[in-house]
Amino acid sequence: MAEHNGFRKRIPFVEFVGAQLLHLDAGKAEVELVLEPHHCNSFGIAHGGVIMTLLDVTMAVAGRGADPLDRGLVTIEMKSSFMQPGRSTLRATARCVHRSTTMAFCEAEITDISGAIVARGSGTFKYVKSMPTPRGKAIEGGGDG
Repeated sequence: MAEHNGFRKRIPFVEFVGAQLLHLDAGKAEVELVLEPHHCNSFGIAHGGVIMTLLDVTMAVAGRGADPLDRGLVTIEMKSSFMQPGRSTLRATARCVHRSTTMAFCEAEITDISGAIVARGSGTFKYVKSMPTPRGKAIEGGGDG
């Protein structure tokens, strides 16, 4: 698992960002990111896109962890609320609050190293067996989680 930053499947963008999966258990997930200068905006705090990526990926992993078929997920919709600047190390925790045969409904929260809430999010994800790539080749278990 270590070759994929702790994730069961390779997620190239998440590897690029540097997020690490800390915990996955039956619909719950925890992901951590140590902020580097390239994660920040012009104010020197976590860029909103980094925050949204952490929310999205952590929720998708939680949704995947709730699926007995271990299918991948794609994001259908997501809401995010930013509460305060993200600095230093960010930790995202998520849980799947409801699952149907085709969808997962998840919630997540990001805290900083002091435990203060940086952002919260909720999302709807669709289970998929595989996703076609632009070249027509399928990616098994594709999607965010």
